[in-house]
Amino acid sequence: MTVREATRRTEVRSGVVRWFDDSARDLPWRAPDRTPWGVLVSEIMLQQTPVVRVEPAWRAWLEQWPTPADLAQAPTADVLRAWGRLGYPRRALRLQECAKAIVERHDGVVPRTDAQLRALPGIGEYTAAAVLAFAYGKRSVVVDTNVRRVLARVVAGTALPAPSYTAAERALATALTPDGDAEAARWAAASMELGALVCTAKAPKCGACPVAGLCAWRSAGSPPDAHAGRRRTQAWAGTDRQARGRVMAELRRATEPVDRALLARLWHDPRQLDRAIAGLVEDGLAEQDDANRLHLPN
Repeated sequence: MTVREATRRTEVRSGVVRWFDDSARDLPWRAPDRTPWGVLVSEIMLQQTPVVRVEPAWRAWLEQWPTPADLAQAPTADVLRAWGRLGYPRRALRLQECAKAIVERHDGVVPRTDAQLRALPGIGEYTAAAVLAFAYGKRSVVVDTNVRRVLARVVAGTALPAPSYTAAERALATALTPDGDAEAARWAAASMELGALVCTAKAPKCGACPVAGLCAWRSAGSPPDAHAGRRRTQAWAGTDRQARGRVMAELRRATEPVDRALLARLWHDPRQLDRAIAGLVEDGLAEQDDANRLHLPN
């Protein structure tokens, strides 16, 4: 790397962090009294779910289960009901499994090493790094879709990153992460926030960007997405996911096991509904009794 490029990267970091100091959203999992458990819960909830939907659910969740031990002892049906419409309810099951593992392996305290965090159910590279940075203020390389997009545009000069996280991206993110714990954690939060609020996927607000003058993508004339043909779009209407969501909503509302005949009224395609129900049972999100009725797991 040339001296000029190293200087530019330093300016990018400082510009983004200064912007974050003035523009960061006041989110409860960033509050001084946040707990490592609260941070971990927020990271699981925020996967593929916008902040506006997560914040009230997070507050209610932490009020009901403020520690891993509280969630570990909760009835699974209550956990799935509390998850509500956050989507991808398997995350709720993984979070409860994670809570149980924290209680069993770490005396109820969220671990503070990458290896221990990644050994927990449902915790991968990103979530472990985020907990280390945002719960414990430790240096880690935190890269979500927002950070990937910021680095792709500002540093690499491309409209959007490749569909899958690459070794080159990981190396770039590592190189840009400051050496100090506090500085690295601040950079992680700031770069994520910039991607979420300004350097968005479809309509980036370049006029509001604190590092627009340093952006390689803008300098290149804002070329189009080179990977557009390889990207998958996630449909919703008419899919198995939508059918599963209808069934889960009915089961969350019910106080007694639900007859299959009632569930049949929820969806127009019987075969697709059967497939959705079978998937829910297989994933541990629903159970079927001897009378062929469905209910949430106990």
